[in-house]
Amino acid sequence: MPNALAAKGGQRVSVVLPARDEQNTVGPIVATIREYLMENAPLVDEVIVVDSRSVDATAQVAREAGARVVSQDEMTRGLPRLEGKGDALWAGLAAASGDVVAFIDADLQEFRPHFVTGLVGPLLADESIAFVKGFYHRPLVRAGHVEPDGGGRVTELTARPLLNFFWPELAGFVQPLAGEYAGRREVLERVPFVSGYGVETALLVDLLELVGLDALAQVDLGERKHRHQSTEALGRMSAQILLTVWERLYRRGHVTAPQPPATTLTQFRRGGGDARPALDRQILTTDVTVAERPPLIQVRDRMPRQSPSMQV
Repeated sequence: MPNALAAKGGQRVSVVLPARDEQNTVGPIVATIREYLMENAPLVDEVIVVDSRSVDATAQVAREAGARVVSQDEMTRGLPRLEGKGDALWAGLAAASGDVVAFIDADLQEFRPHFVTGLVGPLLADESIAFVKGFYHRPLVRAGHVEPDGGGRVTELTARPLLNFFWPELAGFVQPLAGEYAGRREVLERVPFVSGYGVETALLVDLLELVGLDALAQVDLGERKHRHQSTEALGRMSAQILLTVWERLYRRGHVTAPQPPATTLTQFRRGGGDARPALDRQILTTDVTVAERPPLIQVRDRMPRQSPSMQV
């Protein structure tokens, strides 16, 4: 911590948490950042929670814990409505004032300050670094059984093979889909943000092209505990990552198909009936279209001015 404070100088640091229905975890995260990184040591200048259309008390809990809460919809007012985490991240970047901006998922359990200091420290200490990605062990708890590294199923089955095949320079990133990362504002504002779950993949690929591998770093944050999603939800995440990769391959001329892949994902869910259970299935179809916000620098002059009404 002393080294990070000494290296900070006159730079401002923002921490952004995109949050949708995270009332159980967002408060302790914000409170920890405020106590250890703002009050005890002035490393972080602001902590912002982007309320992503929550229907629970996420906004209230975050505000009471000491965050500045902004609405995803208010921050993107006047622009096309988009869905997903990436849009909330983009809105958070627009709301933040820091020279260095760190993003932290709002569903972390047992959060510790080193998640922030580990990410921003290299950026404050080394001006050649533009972006820092966190990695960690991800235990998976199922039916009382703990798999020490059982988390990251989409990483191992979808994201890592794709990155290894098409961008082997990125193969060394331990957790390419990690939701904890930080970057310099001047760099983050120059890349688009995919609206859905392909945002982390897109950021790595686009930043590799923009600043080069030597400007990308990763840090070991220990262990990450969070809420795990169902296999059904992971399937939708994988589909959006596949579409994100296809789009970037197409832009670079590696894919020449005139039409993009289909964007409707069909899945099968066990039904609730007892008769003929082997045939008892519900069909679930989901639109997994991937949209994206343009680089913030391109639309900064069209963004609404921040006011108290934007806070929720």
